[in-house]
Amino acid sequence: MTNLVPLARRQFLSQSTSLTLSAATVGVLAGAPRLARAEGDPAKDTTILNVALGLEYEAIAAYQLGAQSGLLQKPVLETAVLFQSHHKGHRDALAATIQKMGGTPVAEKSLDDYAKALNAGMLKNQADVLALATRLELGATNAYLGVIPSFRDPALAKIAGRLAADETMHWTVLASSLGRPLPAAPLYFGA
Repeated sequence: MTNLVPLARRQFLSQSTSLTLSAATVGVLAGAPRLARAEGDPAKDTTILNVALGLEYEAIAAYQLGAQSGLLQKPVLETAVLFQSHHKGHRDALAATIQKMGGTPVAEKSLDDYAKALNAGMLKNQADVLALATRLELGATNAYLGVIPSFRDPALAKIAGRLAADETMHWTVLASSLGRPLPAAPLYFGA
């Protein structure tokens, strides 16, 4: 069985377990600035956030490629555009957080670069587009779940869990659209 998590997301998962996001970073990302505190190493946080920002750019591009492909039927296209808007919100929050922490957000690549990296030329039908998005959403879910153990404050772990839940919702909708069954085994996410 092929690994469904793209390399960049696997790298983020491995980095996220060795680097700890500060409470300030999670608080701002989760829209809860009252939880923001100056803890942790901002340089490590901005490194993690820039990896996450790069992944959000990738997700936005994937949904854009799907939307402009002409392969998606109207209800599926509407869902893809909605999920893309969620990722744009994540992008904006990540970039703002990186800047507030004194860092420089990583630059977005061209849509052509993402198309090549995602092998968009192989997208021949709606199921192909949905399968790509499903793989990317699973990677995002696992990335958020991967940072939860880094937090000592249960409120921060809860916020990271809520973010993972949002990505899991995307995955669930997409997998259902493909007619895939629910995971039969427990503890499917975060592995």
